[in-house]
Amino acid sequence: MNLHEYQGKSILKSYGVKIQEGIAVDTVEAAVEAAKTLQEQTGTGWWVVKAQIHAGGRGKGGGVKLAKNLDDLREKAGAILGMQLITPQTGPEGKKVNKILVAQDVYYPGASEVKEFYMSVLLDRASSRNVIIYSTEGGMDIEEVSEHHPEKIHKEFIDPKVGLQAFQARKIAFNLGLSGNALKEMVKFIPALYTAYVESDAAMFEINPLFKTSDDQILAVDAKVTLDENALYRHADYAEMRDVTEEDPTEVEAGKFNLNFVKLDGNVGCMVNGAGLAMATMDIIKLAGGAPANFLDVGGTANARTVEAGFRIILTDPNVKAILVNIFGGIVRCDRVAQGIVDAYNNIGNINVPIIVRLQGTNAVEAKQLIDESGLKVISAILLKEAAEKVAEVLNKYFIILIYRLSQRPKFRTLFF
Repeated sequence: MNLHEYQGKSILKSYGVKIQEGIAVDTVEAAVEAAKTLQEQTGTGWWVVKAQIHAGGRGKGGGVKLAKNLDDLREKAGAILGMQLITPQTGPEGKKVNKILVAQDVYYPGASEVKEFYMSVLLDRASSRNVIIYSTEGGMDIEEVSEHHPEKIHKEFIDPKVGLQAFQARKIAFNLGLSGNALKEMVKFIPALYTAYVESDAAMFEINPLFKTSDDQILAVDAKVTLDENALYRHADYAEMRDVTEEDPTEVEAGKFNLNFVKLDGNVGCMVNGAGLAMATMDIIKLAGGAPANFLDVGGTANARTVEAGFRIILTDPNVKAILVNIFGGIVRCDRVAQGIVDAYNNIGNINVPIIVRLQGTNAVEAKQLIDESGLKVISAILLKEAAEKVAEVLNKYFIILIYRLSQRPKFRTLFF
């Protein structure tokens, strides 16, 4: 589960990590009041206005602005709130900004220069250990640094038996070129960050930039946090931080029925039980000349209700030209899936895309009887290869019909005939 910057910072602060203070708001007037509050608390006279969306590169898209007075802040908050922010990570459609973070300006005058670093904590699956990745090149796309200056990317692996050791925190601080009070502050910052990562059951904490102020304070100026959804039962307060407006609506709807759904860009809707079978189904659809429109795993507890919900979700995609149902009845009973298909036809109505069904395993005979007696126009298959070939046949017929219909239009005939 992804968090907004202000939410990630709140977790960090609860573990003693120093952060750039800020207040999240959703109106311009609230932004002005937040700025006044920050001025009283921190003494800041300038503020940073940050769009709160689940995507990086906000500054490049105009989602991060510096305001030098309250009138300036009012203007910039109004410009960012409600905008469709396009960044390198949102795609061309962008994301609507519903909330902003009004944060203190950390570039205040002092005794020495400021510096920006990069630091993240995540699991390295190759070594089965947590790793702290850090660099002196903060504030930049870490992917670009890794590609063009790999020597500036450092990794510190954590032994799971003993956890992060004090010497490792000192090593990281020295490698970042710190000394004096800044080094001491970094040595405190790193264990606090690692503890926050472990105890919050996070999949990743990314701090970019990790900031050294002019008076040698170490602050998390940004926080990109991803939590492990499987551990949210241990963190009810974190589960409440979920922002469904930032997620695909069809995936949110699928979650209500405990369906594992991921939208793709193809033209064949897939309904399968089991992640491995789902992957194999998508592969064989590609080999047959089609393209999967989604990943949908109904799981081992599928019933008529969840199958119908799966159909409704798949049919919301206008690109779907055929649906392949591929169920192997082990835990799940094939007759329950078949009943779901029948119910979907009867309740949804006007399903005008072909449905290819392969049901094998527990109660497959009863399932076939249910579908046969329903009078539905469903294409049955026994082998997975056969099912994929039938999908290809259906798609070929669709494109032939489409071309024929287009050929009847005057503009089409002028261009191609």
